[in-house]
Amino acid sequence: MSDSHLLRIIHRTHYQYAEPVTFDMHRLVIRPREGHDLRVEQLSLSITPAADVTWAWDVFGNSIAYAHFREPGKELKFDVDVVVRRFFSPDTPPKKSHSPNPYPLEYDLLEQAILKGYMTPVFAEETAAMQAWIDTLPNPREFPSAEAFVLQAAEAIHQKIRYMRREQKGVQTPGTTLSLGSGSCRDVATLMMETLRHLGIAARFASGYLDCQATRAARGSTHAWAEVYFPQLGWRGFDPTTGKRCEHRHIVTGTSHHPRGVMPVSGRYFGPSGAFLSMDVGVEFSTPEL
Repeated sequence: MSDSHLLRIIHRTHYQYAEPVTFDMHRLVIRPREGHDLRVEQLSLSITPAADVTWAWDVFGNSIAYAHFREPGKELKFDVDVVVRRFFSPDTPPKKSHSPNPYPLEYDLLEQAILKGYMTPVFAEETAAMQAWIDTLPNPREFPSAEAFVLQAAEAIHQKIRYMRREQKGVQTPGTTLSLGSGSCRDVATLMMETLRHLGIAARFASGYLDCQATRAARGSTHAWAEVYFPQLGWRGFDPTTGKRCEHRHIVTGTSHHPRGVMPVSGRYFGPSGAFLSMDVGVEFSTPEL
């Protein structure tokens, strides 16, 4: 098999503190999900200070690393170096579906119990704000398929919400994103997920990487988008940051019914107030030499 579809991803997350602090267990969602489209060939994880690492599968099928620290420190570093093989060219757009589903979607009885968690809004207290936003969108019944409407919803969010990179933890609520008219990829992915759930369409939050010019120039970061479940088609990705369908350039590290479920790095530290100084995240893509 040609090496043309091999990709090396270097993902660095560095924290600085004014004085030594103690680190609680940290949860890492940094290993790409494997399947018919992608395989992990190599992966190394370097952590400072030293930590004992345990890998496990979570309830969503994500590969999770749990880091248990042995000593305090003034810095915390997670350096991931992974090589993946993509079985589809990133330059080839995904094939169009052959089984269009009209709206409203009718899910199989065997799947409904599982999909319930992906159809329940996370921010139920913002139902009024979400409904006002949904009223500005075209009627999903007027589209030839539910997929066509979802794509239109992604484009509408792309047009309305100005992209703004944020390093702060967590996501904005959909109402906040709509009122500000700006947000990060995590924020617009959450807005899209909530929009679809209010319309009875199963959607989940996806975290990972995007093979683009920024990551090729060592100026990239992690990325987030939404995935939608269609009968007979399964999960399909839509990126409201770009307003387009996800392509083979999107590399998933984790999916969840809630944005918090797949934060790349999460954990706590114990130390004096004001000890935290800075956080720096960087993602680089390159063609590996194996």
